[in-house]
Amino acid sequence: MDGVSVRYIVDDIDSAVDFYTTQLAFETRMRPGPGFAMLQRGGLRLLLNTPGGGGGAGQAMADGTRPVPGGWNRFQIEVDDLDAAVAALRQAGASFSSDVITGRGGKQILVYDPADNLVELFEPFSG
Repeated sequence: MDGVSVRYIVDDIDSAVDFYTTQLAFETRMRPGPGFAMLQRGGLRLLLNTPGGGGGAGQAMADGTRPVPGGWNRFQIEVDDLDAAVAALRQAGASFSSDVITGRGGKQILVYDPADNLVELFEPFSG
């Protein structure tokens, strides 16, 4: 399988899968157990794990540190109409880190998934 994989730690696999499949057009590729799901959108595979949910990614480190959701790391999804995407997500109850930010290359906003991991939605300027 070609592509890029990103792994997010989430508290609840079911709510994360629902968010990514219904709100951000991912497809479920694999759910072999209660603590893991593999989703895909184009060439991006999103690997979702719960802390301690089985498998290597959810396990504690040798010093006892456990994986947790959240942080500033994120992946970016390019959209054609950011305002429409934001409106649809707001209507579905999604939370955002701020309002839309306009920069040199386009507009962006950060949306939280159900475990407070960030996803950047980006609309490039045409030109």
